[in-house]
Amino acid sequence: MENKTSNPLLCDPATGICEMPGEKAEIGNIHVQANNKPVKVIYFTDPICSSCWGIEPQLRKLKLEYGNSVEIEYRMGGLLPDWSYNSGGISKPSDVAHHWDDASRYYDMPIDGDVWLQDPLDSSYPPSIAFKAAQLQDKTKAVDFMRELREMVFLKKKNIAKWEHIAAAAKKTGLDTDQLKTDFEGRAKELFQEDLNMARSMGVRGFPTMFFTNEEGSREMVYGSKPYAFYETAILKVNADTKKTEYSKNWETLFGKYHSLTAKEFSELSGTPRMESEKVLNELSEKGTLEKLTTKNGSVWTLKS
Repeated sequence: MENKTSNPLLCDPATGICEMPGEKAEIGNIHVQANNKPVKVIYFTDPICSSCWGIEPQLRKLKLEYGNSVEIEYRMGGLLPDWSYNSGGISKPSDVAHHWDDASRYYDMPIDGDVWLQDPLDSSYPPSIAFKAAQLQDKTKAVDFMRELREMVFLKKKNIAKWEHIAAAAKKTGLDTDQLKTDFEGRAKELFQEDLNMARSMGVRGFPTMFFTNEEGSREMVYGSKPYAFYETAILKVNADTKKTEYSKNWETLFGKYHSLTAKEFSELSGTPRMESEKVLNELSEKGTLEKLTTKNGSVWTLKS
């Protein structure tokens, strides 16, 4: 793997961070709005952050085990404004392709870096603004929309900065595409800027960054892609009374909750050993229950509708 660098698109697997250039800032204060759940997570991310794709298994498990007690608020961080810089050995989109392939192996999550050779993104701002527009409609659907955008860029080599792909993802996740377009061109730009300002004020320089906070204002930060125990520990540190919810680990329940799963995700959520998880999913796809999308660096399985 490449050495640690200040280039945001060269995410460092050793730390699990996609880091932006600049001086390290002190983490600022957080003002947590009162909500119905005792723990709030402010999650700074970006649609094209490979380290964020890398923590999907942990994040999905967290929602199943602690979703009753934990509210996750998604904030956009603005990983790639444009290509006007040259740092860390990356000066053009094609430089990212090999790095994404490396990240795929490291995180054991399918990522096909060839999008940077075939139809590269100019910026991660358009899909980020689209996500803010989706949040205006429905916060739950917005998370599904983000997942769809990520599958498009990481697995299907789609340039998710293009409106046609944003609209397709919105339609698939049940959003009103006309309303999304209106908000994308208006209010969502302001909300995206608010997220960028908030990230700056809180000293966020890389993704994923998660702040776990309680109603008294105590907080824990988990920076970068970490094993599941780090996120669980952060919850219990800010609220020792948080109870874990037992959930059904059979494939029907998991695919009922999450429309698509990778082998790593299925392993994490079901408790199936990683060596066996792919076999189980392949058998289900051979039976015609699941649909399998294969990339050069792994697969994703989707429940057949």
